[in-house]
Amino acid sequence: MNKFILIFIFFSISFGNITAQKKKVDVQKRADSILKIKPKTYKEINTILRVFRKDTTQLRLLVNIFSEKGYLVGKSYALNILGTQYRNYSDYKKAIKIHKKALETAIKANNIEFRVFSLNMLGVDYRKIDANRTALDYNQEALALAETVENPNLGLRRSIAVSHNSMGNIYLLLKQYDLASNQFYKSLKIEESINNELGIAINNQNIGYAKEALGDLDEALDYYKGSLSVNIKINNRFGIVICNSSIGRIYIKQGNSKKAIPLIKNNLLEAIKLENQDYLSTEYINLGWAQTKLYQYENAEKNLLKGLEIAKKYGFSSVISEAYAHLSELAQQKNDFENSLAYYKLAEEFDEKISNERNIQYVNDLIIKYDSEKKNNQIKVLAKQNEIDKLDFSKKRNIFLISLVSLVLLGLVLYFLYRHRYLKNEKRILTLEQDLLSIQMNPHFIFNALNSIKLYIINNEQKNAVHYLNKFSKLIRKILDASSVKETSLAEELETMDLYMGIENIRFSNQIKYETIIDSSIDLENIKVPPLVLQPFLENAIWHGLSSKKGLKKIIISVSQSNKEFIQIDIEDNGIGRIEAAKIKAKKVIHRKSIGIDLTKERLTNFAKDFQNSFSLTFNDLINDTNNSSGTKLTLQIPLF
Repeated sequence: MNKFILIFIFFSISFGNITAQKKKVDVQKRADSILKIKPKTYKEINTILRVFRKDTTQLRLLVNIFSEKGYLVGKSYALNILGTQYRNYSDYKKAIKIHKKALETAIKANNIEFRVFSLNMLGVDYRKIDANRTALDYNQEALALAETVENPNLGLRRSIAVSHNSMGNIYLLLKQYDLASNQFYKSLKIEESINNELGIAINNQNIGYAKEALGDLDEALDYYKGSLSVNIKINNRFGIVICNSSIGRIYIKQGNSKKAIPLIKNNLLEAIKLENQDYLSTEYINLGWAQTKLYQYENAEKNLLKGLEIAKKYGFSSVISEAYAHLSELAQQKNDFENSLAYYKLAEEFDEKISNERNIQYVNDLIIKYDSEKKNNQIKVLAKQNEIDKLDFSKKRNIFLISLVSLVLLGLVLYFLYRHRYLKNEKRILTLEQDLLSIQMNPHFIFNALNSIKLYIINNEQKNAVHYLNKFSKLIRKILDASSVKETSLAEELETMDLYMGIENIRFSNQIKYETIIDSSIDLENIKVPPLVLQPFLENAIWHGLSSKKGLKKIIISVSQSNKEFIQIDIEDNGIGRIEAAKIKAKKVIHRKSIGIDLTKERLTNFAKDFQNSFSLTFNDLINDTNNSSGTKLTLQIPLF
C-alpha cells in the first residue's frame, strides 16, 4: 500500500514539474514574440499575454524577461497586472509597491498610456485602504495627463473611464452619492462607446450602490442584475461574487431573507475559492444578518462573529462597524438588551471614528497642500520681484547710456528710442505687479475657513463639512485660475463672489443675507472685469460695516446699465456706516493699514487704460428716516469700450 502511495506522489511531483516547465516555455515563447515587435499599447500587449493575467509566478517571470531585454513598456504592463492580482487577494501594501514600480517604469519608457494606467491603479489601491485624498490625487493626475492627448487611443480612453470610476468610488466613501453617480455615468458612457464589457459591469454595479445608499432599492436591484448578467457573460468570478452579494443585501432590505440565504451561501463558497478575505467577511455578515431576520439566532450569531473575526484580522473598518450593528440587532431580537446596547455603542463609536478620521485627514491634506502652494507662491513672488529689480536696474542703465550718447551725437533720435524702451519697461513692470497681486491669497481667510470647516467635522456635522469643503475647494480653484488671467467675465466674477460669501458667512453663523440682483437685459458673459475685483469691497463691507452690527445683516450686489458706455455695479450693506466704523477703528490700540481698496483702484486704472473711458468709484452713506446711518452703498462704473 505504501509503495502505491510513493508511486502516486512521485508521478504527481513529476507531472507538476512538467506542467511548470511547460508553462515556463510558453511564457518565454510569448515573450520572444512580443520582443520582436515591441508594441507600445496596452491592447497589443494584452492580446498576447492576457492568458497569464491570474498567474503571479508567470507574471514575475515576464517582469524579469522584459527587464533584462530593456523592454520597459512590457515590464510596466506586467507589473501593473501583477499588482492588481495582489490587490484582489487583499495584499494592498504589496500592490501599492508594485504599482509604484510600474509607474516609475512607464515614466522611464516615456509612455503616457501606461503612466495613466499605473496612476489609476495606485488610486484604486489607496482607496481600498481608505487613503481617500491620496487616491483622489492619483486619479485626478491620471485624468489630467490622459486629457493632454488630443486623439486618445483605446487604452487611454479606457484609463479616462477608470479615472472617473475611481473618483466616483471616493465620493461614495464621502457619502456624496449624487456626485458619485455623475462620475459613474461618465465612465459608463466611455465604456459603452469602446464596448468594454468589464467596465460596463463595474459601473452598473457602482451606480447600483449609489442608488441603494439613496434608498432607491428597486432601481439599485436593476443595476446590480444588469452588472451580474455582463459578469456572467465574460465569466468574471470576482464580479459575480460582488453582484450576488449586493443582490442578496437588497433582498434582505426588502424583507425577503428566505430568497437571500441560498444566494449568499453559494456566494460564500465562491468567495472561499477566490481567497478574497474582504468578500468572505462580508458574506459571513450578510448570511448572519439574513438568519437574524428569520430568527435563526444560533447560526446568525456564529456567522456574524466569523465575519467580524476576519474583518478585524485584515483591518476592514467598514465591515467591522457593520458586524457590530447586526450583532446589536440580533441581541435586541433575543431580548438581550444589555448586549444589544453594548454592540450598538461599539458600532456607533467605530462608525464615527472612521468617518471623522476620513474627513479630518481629508481637510488636513488640504491644509498641507495649501501650505505647499503658499510656499510655491512665495517663491514666485520673489522671482517676479527679482525680475522687477532687474528691469529697474536695466532702465537706469539705459537712461545713463542714452543720455551720454545723446550729448555726443544723436540726442534727439536716441531720446525717442529711449522713450520707447522706457514705456515698454514701465508697461512690463505694471504687468508683473498685477501678476504679483493675483497670486497674493489672504492667508488669514484660508486658515480661518479651513478651521471653521474642521470645527464642523469635530462636531460631527458631516453634511455641513462636506458642503462647505466643496465650496471652499471651488473657491480656491477659481482664485488660482484667476492668477493666470488679466480679465474674466462678470458672470464668473459674481460666481466666485458667491463662493467667497458662502465661506465668509460660516464665521457669522450664516447670519448675513447675501443677494445678487441683475438686470435681465445684461449679458454677463460678454462683460469683462479684472478677476477678484469685487472681493476687497465685499470684505470691507463685512468687516467694517456688518461685523459690529447687531440683528439682520444684508449685502446686496446690483448690476445695471445706466448708459451704453458703462456697466454699473452697486454693493449695498445695512451696516453701521463709515462714520461709526471710523470711530471704532480710532479706539483700537493697533491700527493696521488696509491696502486692498487702493490696490484695487490701481488695478482698475490699469484695466481701463485699454478703453476710451475710465472707471469711477464712489462711496455713499445711507441715511434712514430718523437721520441715522443705515449702511453704505458703493457704486462702481466700469467702461465697456
